Parts: sequence; structure tokens; C-alpha cells
Amino acid sequence: VQLVESGGGLVQPGGSLRLSCAASGFTFSSAPMSWYRQAPGKERELVAGIGSGGGSANYPGSVKGRFTISRDNAKNTVYLQMNSLKPEDTAVYYCYARRFGAWGQGTQVTVSS
Repeated sequence: VQLVESGGGLVQPGGSLRLSCAASGFTFSSAPMSWYRQAPGKERELVAGIGSGGGSANYPGSVKGRFTISRDNAKNTVYLQMNSLKPEDTAVYYCYARRFGAWGQGTQVTVSS
């Protein structure tokens, strides 16, 4: 099982980023997927989850209305569209396949002027 995130970077407050997570080594279309983040000195937290078929998206209150999770099962890829970014969104963002207990290596997102 391999998960490879991309798309992180430096963005100004109010800006947008789209993260991607390319999956391999398992039947992606059967696996619910999630995005987590971890800021320095804080615990890793869930920011979005999605069912295997693309439904059942869920978000915590801190990102609801700003972040959107989606997936393309034909490309074995899950996405996280992040809009209206805030400095408190700064963190390393990780892709997670719960069924396999597999994490990606993470991608850094920094929101700063």
C-alpha cells in the first residue's frame, strides 16, 4: 500500500490550494479515504473523509464550508480542495487509508502573508 501526497505549498490568507493523494497497492475504489493534518505541537486531526463511492463526505466544524474532499476512482486519487485558507490551517497534511492503516508521507501547507 502506497499513498503519495502532492500540492502543498505557501499561500496567502484567503487563498486556495488543491492537494492530491495518489494511491497504489490496493483496490482504491473499495476503500474509504481521509485527510488529516498535524500542526507543530498539536495532535493529528481529521479534516475530511469520504466513502468508497465518493459519497458520505464529512468534515469537522473548523473546515466545513471551506474544504471539499473528492475522489476519482479511475485515477486512484483522492483530492482536498482548500479555499479561504487561514493561518491556522498551516500544517502537514496526510492522506489516510483506514482499512489498511496506511499513511502518506505528508505535504506541507503554509498559510502566511
